[in-house]
Amino acid sequence: MQPDQFPISFVTIRRQFDFRGIEMGRWVTSEERDRAAVNFHRALENLMSVLQGPELLISLRGTLGLQYGKGGRPGVAAHYVPATRQLSLAKNAGAGSLAHEWFHAFDHYLGDKMFHFASSASFASSNWLQQPSSSNIKSHPLNDLLGDCFKSILLSPDGGDTSEMFQASQCVDEKHNTFYYSKPEEMCARAFESFVEDKKPSSRFLVKGTRYSEEAKAGLYPQGEQREKINQAFQNYFGLLGRALNKELG
Repeated sequence: MQPDQFPISFVTIRRQFDFRGIEMGRWVTSEERDRAAVNFHRALENLMSVLQGPELLISLRGTLGLQYGKGGRPGVAAHYVPATRQLSLAKNAGAGSLAHEWFHAFDHYLGDKMFHFASSASFASSNWLQQPSSSNIKSHPLNDLLGDCFKSILLSPDGGDTSEMFQASQCVDEKHNTFYYSKPEEMCARAFESFVEDKKPSSRFLVKGTRYSEEAKAGLYPQGEQREKINQAFQNYFGLLGRALNKELG
């Protein structure tokens, strides 16, 4: 039997990527579960290709858990649960938000690893914005490159002001009297979506809407020169990270 003839299931996904565990909702049928597993697997393979890294990058060294059809939110294809470090996939989820939510998990995973002193509940992007030049940041080439990613997303080119995307996000938050779009972790997750979509992945399950959606028209996704700089910063970072992880695996 050829490798692509083996049936894809959440069990094979867990084994391939070494996810910490998988939880299923009680109302998920076997047909729904199997269909979702195929879509989920294709998206994760696409993400691994975009990041040029091995499976352990996707599962964050086996610390990330999966949920399907459990604890979902209306109209949301996927979401990340920081308290339990789980990537939750909604029942009957369609195209969309997996790249965004995976970056939340990645950002959270690095929250206390990029810094000498930081809460394990924090996000690296939020910590960085509070202290971008701090001696609290651990000295490492990868941290330097990740800092470049955050700077390209959150700050103006000269570092003296907030970025165009940041300012547009604040405007939308003010319009809706909320604080959501201008959170550092949300801006960075949307910027990562843009990076992934510009790589043209074949899975529509992974990302959509960073160029032509209403959110994009409102400036909630990076545009023009800022988008190019962000994409290059992510490419530099994940290129080095992928090479380091692949070398580690031999």
